[in-house]
Order: sequence, then structure tokens, then C-alpha cells
Amino acid sequence: MNITPRSAEQWRVDGQFVEWQGHQIFVRTGGDPSAPPLLLLHGFPTSSLDWLPMWADLTARYRVVAFDFLGFGFSDKPKRHHYDMLDQSDLAVYLVDEHFAANFHILAHDYGVSAGQELLVRSCDGDMAHRVLSCAFLNGGLLPAQHRARRIQKLLVGPFGGLIVHLMNRKRFGKSFSAIFGRHTRPSAAELDAYWSVISHNGGNRLQHKLLHYIADRRTHAAYWEAMLADPPCPIALINGTQDPVSGGHLVDAVAALNPEVPAWRLDHLGHYPQTEGAADVMAGYAEFRGGL
Repeated sequence: MNITPRSAEQWRVDGQFVEWQGHQIFVRTGGDPSAPPLLLLHGFPTSSLDWLPMWADLTARYRVVAFDFLGFGFSDKPKRHHYDMLDQSDLAVYLVDEHFAANFHILAHDYGVSAGQELLVRSCDGDMAHRVLSCAFLNGGLLPAQHRARRIQKLLVGPFGGLIVHLMNRKRFGKSFSAIFGRHTRPSAAELDAYWSVISHNGGNRLQHKLLHYIADRRTHAAYWEAMLADPPCPIALINGTQDPVSGGHLVDAVAALNPEVPAWRLDHLGHYPQTEGAADVMAGYAEFRGGL
């Protein structure tokens, strides 16, 4: 991995901010404007910085847009906001309309897989100006019944989440975060410093209990979102670090039971963040899914 405090700051410098509903949203773009459009959707509790290890390879092939969801990364983090996945999906659609002039592809991880599923619903219903052409899902809670939340997540969504969040610091974060990586691909101290600096930017570490509302959203919209796996409106695929205790190999098996036609790349040496743990392996799987692109 090449995520460090310095590269995190450079990621911010190389991006831009756009206004959406009175909030400043951090966006990174790259690649030839005439190349196929690709939208990247990041996970919880991190940010678009997760795509840095794949950025050069992706922008060599695609016109890429990555952004920080509201409440994440370098985007605004309003304290009194009600964070809802449908609103976050509205943000994604807004950025698609602003940056793409054609139908587009999606590569999604963790928190972002739910936004990806919602965009598939809207594409299927004809509710977007541009359709989704394909969607590849990395590790994430595609099926709520298969999502094995970590103990800290369960505590944060409980009645005392607003208090518990104040106990989270760099040391506790590093311990719980590292546990979802592969046995031999865990982040270094410098990488954890970078993650924590971006998470805690503008007090984002104090919002984790609010951002976890996506777990409830997944249950609320399960029927619609799971339908996008059973009968997808476009080609979809899984690229999964199977050592992930949250949404690893057991999720791949469950999706296969739901729809055996969904291709899956099982990366058995990686965990929950395959795009940072083994960027080349994810890129190889994604290129195969996209027919060599």
C-alpha cells in the first residue's frame, strides 16, 4: 500500500470541492475525458483515499470520478445532519450528471456498495439521466443477513453511541480497524496514521455513530437492493477479500446461492480492504470482468 499522511495530504491537494445542498463535497477526477466513465464509491469509516493504490491503473483506462460522501474524508461533516443512504445516493447521481456525459460503470466498496445497489435500482427504473453499464462490488454488506458487524459498530449504533464515540482514539481505531484486514496485509502504523487523520478531519471521528445509520438503511431497503443481485439490470461481479470477518467469503457464498450467474473473484489472501491490501489483484479481477479494460 502507498497510503501515508503525506500521500493523504497530496490526495486532498489534487482534488477539488463542489457545492451540493449547501455542503462542500471533495471530488477527485482523472483519466482521459473520452475514456469510459467510472464512478468509485468508498467505504465506512474511510474515504475516497482508499482508491489511491488503484488510481494510476484506473485512470489509465477510464475517466474516473471519486468523492467523499457527506460526513466522510475531506467533505463537510455537519454535526446535526441525518445521514441517510438515499441522500448519499442523490449526491452520487449529482456528481455523475456533473462529470459524465454518457452511461457509466461503478466500482464500489463497503458503505459504497449500498449506494451502488441504489443506483442500480434507479437505473433499472429509468430515474437517472445516465444508466449504469456495469457494477463491481468489493467487500461490503450486500446482504444484511450476511453482514457481521464488529463489536465497536454494535456499540456505536446502540443507545450510548453518542457517548462511546468520544472514547475512540487513534490507538483504539488502529486495533479494531486492523482486525478486518488479511493476516499478512494489515496496515502499517503510518498507514493507520493517514486513515485516522482523514477520518478525524473536521471532527469526523465524532460522527461515526451517525454515519452508521447505513446499517438500518440496509434493512429498510433490503428487498429493493437485494433484487439488484438476484436480477441485475446490467453485468455485476464480486471481487472479495475472503479473509474479511465482516463481509468476506461467507458473503460470496450467499450471493452465489442467490444468483449463481454472478461472477466472483475470491482473493483468499486479502481482507476487507482488498483495493489497498492487494491493488494489483483487484485490478486484475476488475479488468477480467470488464473484458480486458
